[in-house]
Parts: sequence; C-alpha cells; structure tokens
Amino acid sequence: MENTRALTGFGAPPLGRVLMVQGTASHVGKSVLVSALCRIFRQDGFRVAPFKAQNMSNNSYVTRDGGEIGRAQAVQAEAAGVEARVEMNPVLLKPEADHIAQVVRMGRPMVSARVRDYFGLKTQLWESVHSSLDTLRSEYDVVVIEGAGSPAEINLKATEIVNMRVALYSGAPVLLCGDIDRGGVFASLVGTMALLEPEEREVIKGFIINKFRGDASLLADGLTMLEERTGIPVAGVVHHYRDIHIPEEDSVALDIPLRTGSDSEAAMLDVAVIQLPHISNFDDFDPLSREPGVRLRYVSGAGELGQPDLIVLPGSKTTIPDLAWMNAQGLSPAIKRLHQEGAALLGICGGYQMLGKHLYDPDGIESTLPEMEGLGLLPLTTVFAGTKETHRIRGEVVEGSGLLRGAVGAPITGYEIHMGRTTGEGVSLPFRIDDRTDVAVTADTAYDGAMDESGQVLGTYVHGLLHNGQLRRALLEELARRKGVVLPQSSELGAMDAEFDKLADWVRGSIDMDLVYSITGLNRDFDRDDA
Repeated sequence: MENTRALTGFGAPPLGRVLMVQGTASHVGKSVLVSALCRIFRQDGFRVAPFKAQNMSNNSYVTRDGGEIGRAQAVQAEAAGVEARVEMNPVLLKPEADHIAQVVRMGRPMVSARVRDYFGLKTQLWESVHSSLDTLRSEYDVVVIEGAGSPAEINLKATEIVNMRVALYSGAPVLLCGDIDRGGVFASLVGTMALLEPEEREVIKGFIINKFRGDASLLADGLTMLEERTGIPVAGVVHHYRDIHIPEEDSVALDIPLRTGSDSEAAMLDVAVIQLPHISNFDDFDPLSREPGVRLRYVSGAGELGQPDLIVLPGSKTTIPDLAWMNAQGLSPAIKRLHQEGAALLGICGGYQMLGKHLYDPDGIESTLPEMEGLGLLPLTTVFAGTKETHRIRGEVVEGSGLLRGAVGAPITGYEIHMGRTTGEGVSLPFRIDDRTDVAVTADTAYDGAMDESGQVLGTYVHGLLHNGQLRRALLEELARRKGVVLPQSSELGAMDAEFDKLADWVRGSIDMDLVYSITGLNRDFDRDDA
C-alpha cells in the first residue's frame, strides 16, 4: 500500500524527509546509488524524488515543459517512477571550453560565464536551489539528494551550493561514498572527515564502500578501523556489477575504450563512436553496448578507427571547435575515406551538423570561428542562432530504405537540445514528428533528419534515437545484411524498469537499510489507513 505521508505521528508535516549521498570524489558512484535508493523507496511505498542542486555535465535531458536538466536526474526520476522536472536539477553547468561554461538555471540558459564570473552568480543560483528543494519536499515523502565531487574541496567550500550547504540547509543525513576500485578508499574517507567542519562532520551518518571486487570479509579489519577512528558506522559495501545497465553520468566512464555486449572476439558488427572533446549525451549509444554481436568503441584518433561497420558522430556542446579538433586529429579525412570504402555514418545533433557542407556561427554563439566547412557528406547548411531548441518529441520512421530498411513505421521518442538550424535539399526526411510536448508542430518542424541517396549517411537532431528498440534493431540488421552476417537475437536488455529493479535488489542486499531508515526518519510500517 502506498504511503501518502512519510512520517509517523499525527497530521501532515510541511516538508518530506531528505537523505543525501555525497562522495570523496567525482565518479565514485553517487548517481547510481541515488537511483538505487529512489527505486528502493518507491518499492517500499514512498513518494520519492531525486535532487541535485548543481550538475556539471554536457549529458543533459529535456523535461516535458522543455526545460534542460542533467541526464542523471532524469534517470533517477525514472527510477523513482516520477516525471523529470527542472526542480530536480535547478543549476546545470555545460562546459564549452576551458574555464567557460553555459549556466542553465531552472531549465533555461542564463549566461555563458568564466569561472570567476560564475562565483558572482551564486546568490541568485542559491535562491533557485533552496526553493526547488523546498518545492520537492512539499510534494514528496522523501527527496534523495546527490552531492557533487567532494565536500572537502577547501578551495570551493566558501561558495559551494551543492554539498554541505544543501545538507545543513535541509537537515539531511549524509551517506559518504568512496570508490575502492580506485584505491585509497580508507584514506579518502578519513581525509574527507578530517577536512570537514565540526557541524559538517555531524551530518555524516554512514560510509558506503563502492565498487568492491572480491571477498568482503577481507575488508573486516579496515572497516573496523574506519569505524573506530571516525565514530561513523559503515552502512555497506557495494560490490562491482557487470550485468546491470544504468546510464553513466560522467564522460569519465568513456575512459574505458571498449564497451561491448558480447565477447569482442565474437562481435559481428563494429561500431566506432568519435569521442569528441565536448561530447554530449553519450548515453545515446548505451543500447548498442548491450546488443549481442555488437562491439561498441569510443575512439579519439584516426589510428584507432580501424574498419568499423558504422561510424557515429555524437552530440557536441561546441560543434565547430570539435569539428576543428577532428580535422587536426586527421579524423575527418579518415572518416570520409572509410565512408567511400563502405562504412555507414550516423550523426546525432552536433554530429548531424558536422555531416553537412557548411556551418556558420556569425554571432559567436558556440565558437569564436564564424564559419567552417563540414564533412560534406550531406548537402546541408547549419546556422547557429541564440535560441536553444529543447523539446521532447514523439514520431515515426517514414523512410524505409538504406540504413532504415525495415524500420519504416517504427515509433520513435526522444528529445532535442541544439542551438543551430539545419537546412538543405536533395535528401530524404526520415522521421516524421507527431508531437513536441511543449510547442505545436508546424509545417517547418513536422520532419527531422536527413539521409543521402546512398542510404549510408543518416543524421538527426533526436537524442535517444537508438533507445527505440524497433528502429535500433532494424538498423543493426541492415548493417549485418550488408556484411553477410546474422546477428544473435536481442533480449531487449534496455527495459529500464527491470534494470532499476535489479539495481535496487543489488544495493538493498549490500547496505544496512535499517540504518538508512533510522537516519532518514522514515517509517516502513506506516499505513495510510492509520493517518
């Protein structure tokens, strides 16, 4: 039975409970742990929402009303079984160059700022942070909060708005997570505690050792020492997993150069994704990594390309600078050569723009370079403008030739995040857009994408395109047909509900949930008939 109010006692309290996950560093597993906790609380009958005050990532998502938030918070909302909304990530920083980032506030671009200028915005941004958290707490039984980086970054503590300031403001108990796979986890946890202020140490209620490999009993002495030295209990040891598929938040994950759903020696199709310096929404390609018979690689140099069956140009926060980087790396001529030799090409968002003949940025929206020649593989021109297009979309494949042979009629859902407008002639328009959730579909916006006459070059503005199973499978089977191989049957591992349930079971069995409920103040035995 669903809990309609999280607390024991009489009456409805004004704000729901909070629980916060902080880390000793970036990429220690905070985002995935928050997803797991959101799913666990949902399974236990609570209304739960995720929250991250400030996220720095080019991996973003579009809410139903056209707002832009970090992709991780959208994943966490899905785990919680609720609609993603801008209050879940009120501040998003999208890096554009060294020391410069676009500041997205409450889902809308605010300004592109240098680091020093950004500090002057903190007062305004904090208003959005605490009001968003208050809003979520007024509507949900529990809000699971994710920190960013480490709370012990002493050069940032005075002005931070995402770690201890949020915990102290909301009274959130904190689980401090360390990544043992990187090494030095005990020093990281003890060192973090040593650098916190006394009132900050008080809110740390448990440690989590994440990504452990091996026999947990071998950690016993270390865990005992950690608890005795700090007075903080170890809430759990979470083992490394291989068969649970949750999208990664940070491009740090791409440091692993090969991700494949099958033995790479047995892979029948080779897919190479260009790892651009400002790659965005790289989780677009996660479904490929789970397809049997498909090898997915991220490459950053011409010598790494090999002979792929499909080359993917991904999204980019700064299309023209990333295209210039491709030229300098020798990737552009290598890609064109491989295309002439039979490799197929897929461009998404910024990668779609790169496939065209010309890119113009007269107002310096994304670059100091006013124009650049594209790869010239599609007869298209892109002009960057000041208005960012952010929409959720629903539509259908209307082209049944080339790479989309067998896909005609397949439904598609996804989202758009781009600054440029792309036009041209002499191409087929492969995708019909039936619905944009926040704006009306017009004659100019009723179709998306382009495919050349050969059917070997396909571009689109739709992020999440490959998450559509029927389309993805048709594209892969067409590549296999051309190569003369037969792919194994897909088991549709991308069904995220099942993945979230597996993750929840994994984490529930690894951490002390009695401790979690105790520090959070939630009552698992609460029955709404008793309210």
